[in-house]
Parts: sequence; C-alpha cells; structure tokens
Amino acid sequence: MSPSLPRAHGAPVLAARIRVAPEDFDVTEIDGFEASGAGEHLLLTIEKRGMNTAFVARLLAEWAGVDERAVGYAGLKDRHAVTRQRFSVQLPGREAPDTATLERDDAATGQRLRVLGQARHSRKLPRGALAGNRFRLVLREVEGDRGAIKERLQAIAARGVPNYFGGQRFGHGGGNVDKALRMFGGLRVKRDERALLLSAARSALFNRVLAARVADGSWDRGLEGEAWMLDGSRSVFGPEPWSDALATRLEAFDIHPGAPLWGRGDLRSAAAARAVELAALADEGSGLLRAGLEAAGLKQERRATRLRPGDLSWQWLGDSALEVGFSLPAGCYATAVLAELGTISDAGAR
Repeated sequence: MSPSLPRAHGAPVLAARIRVAPEDFDVTEIDGFEASGAGEHLLLTIEKRGMNTAFVARLLAEWAGVDERAVGYAGLKDRHAVTRQRFSVQLPGREAPDTATLERDDAATGQRLRVLGQARHSRKLPRGALAGNRFRLVLREVEGDRGAIKERLQAIAARGVPNYFGGQRFGHGGGNVDKALRMFGGLRVKRDERALLLSAARSALFNRVLAARVADGSWDRGLEGEAWMLDGSRSVFGPEPWSDALATRLEAFDIHPGAPLWGRGDLRSAAAARAVELAALADEGSGLLRAGLEAAGLKQERRATRLRPGDLSWQWLGDSALEVGFSLPAGCYATAVLAELGTISDAGAR
C-alpha cells in the first residue's frame, strides 16, 4: 500500500520486514465451490514456492500438452511466497499424465511444486472463483513496543481496516496508472494489458475517495446519502434515512459504507457521501481517469470502504519476529491490514 495513504488507527506502532524468506508469506486459497466430480476439466490443488501463478500455468500447459488458454486459475499469487491454489486443465476425452512428472523440488533455485489433490470438474476455473484467502505472515526484525502492537492488533480485529487496493494493482512504482492515462490518450496495448490498466485506473480512483474518508473519519460510519454494501457481496442498497436498524447492521459488520468503482452512469450515493466522492476526484488527473473509464464502457459499481480480517491471531516467534494470521475475502489485500501496523518493507519486492 502506498505510504501516502492515511492510516485509520493512528501513527505506526512498528517497523518490520516481510517476505525475508518465501515461507514468511504463506497463502492458501479458500475455494469458492466444490468440484463436480465429472467433466473434461481436471482441477489440481497445487502448493508452490518460488513460482508465480502464470509460470505454473505455463508448466501445466506443457505437462498436459495443451494450449495455455486451456489452463484456468481463480487468483494470482506471488512468486516470493508459499501458496496453495487451484488450477484447471481442459483434457477432453483423455486422462491426465502422471502428476508425479509435474512435481519438482529444486534446491538451487528454491522452486518447489507439489500436487495436493485432484478432481474432475465440468467447467474451466474462472478468474475470481474463490471465496477468499487465508494468510500466515511472519514479520521479522520487528521494532516497536509489544504492548502498543497488541493494542493495535486488537483494534484491527474489533474495528477493521480501510479496504484499500494494494500496490500490486498499480505495477512497479505505480506505473500502471500513468500508462492507463497514455492508453486513454491513444496508446495501443494488448487486450490483457488493457484490462490490467483499466483495473489500475479504477482502483486508483477508489483509493483516492477512501483516503478522503479515512482522513475525515467516515470510512467506517455512514454519511448522509450513503450507498450501503452488503457484507460479502457486491449488492448495494440505499440511500435511505439513517435508522436504528442501519446502525445495528453497521455495528454487526452486516453492511459497510461504499465508494465508487468508476464508470458510466450516475453515482449511487447522494448528499454528503456524494460530495465527498466528487471532491476527492475533482483534480485534473482524476478527471482524465474518469473520462477514460467512461469512454471504455465500464459502468458505475461500488466497493466497501471497510474490511475486517477474519480469525485474526498473532504470536511472537522469538525476540523480533511476529507471526500474524487472518483470512480475507477475495479481492482484498493483506497489505491493507499490515499498513495499519506500521512501516513494513518488502524484502521480496522486485
């Protein structure tokens, strides 16, 4: 997450390093559905170390003797990590090769791949078809008062964090947003890259609105004219007059305030909520991004401004290493949680 984005819980309580070793960033996908048990697609649950998702997809295509387009996956996972995720491989009318020929454990490169399970399924695994991710993260070289760190973690568990998009959405040095502006100005890009740049532009605008709501303290409470998000879904309702019923649902994390994922059409929000959104996006750069997204045909959508990590736990591993575990819904970022603790440098960044 960009250091320029404001924190909701106050000043940093620690400084640390993450991903000193791949095992320090351990992620397991939470499946969005069970395999049907029959069909021309083979679902493989794979544990990988030192490989990103696209690299494994290419290995699977080569292993199965199919085009890369026959390989599906729900989410992208980092290389400098240990991750578990599902892939699908389309194998119409034939059995899969022996998975033992796919596995590897290379001490020289640190790359490891293991097949943890397999099942047949009727459809290709589409992007986004997961319920979320479970994280086990180890922060090393931690500097900070343990009492203050514990209080901050307790506050995060109770109140949640701003649901910022993480830095990986924006590419190295945030360059995807600048490239999106050039694309809107006429630069020709490939279809896959176009989707990436549109996503970066949308995410940047969302983060700007959310930053304004963190700054004024309204990221986790309702404003007049709020368009509410149902927890765990993209469903939106409102605006409607403030009531005890809304207050109860907000406190129970059943609903959340929302902010725009920009596109064509009118904003769903009104009154004070709309005023905050428009003011945050009134600068020239935001205007160019807004116009580009509208011209690209995207429609107005919403995203919750608040995120509460599930099953948040922590333990100290020696004098200066802190292990933090939690789960997040799909599309949410562990960096948004870590940023509320303090300044964390990423040893695995390239």
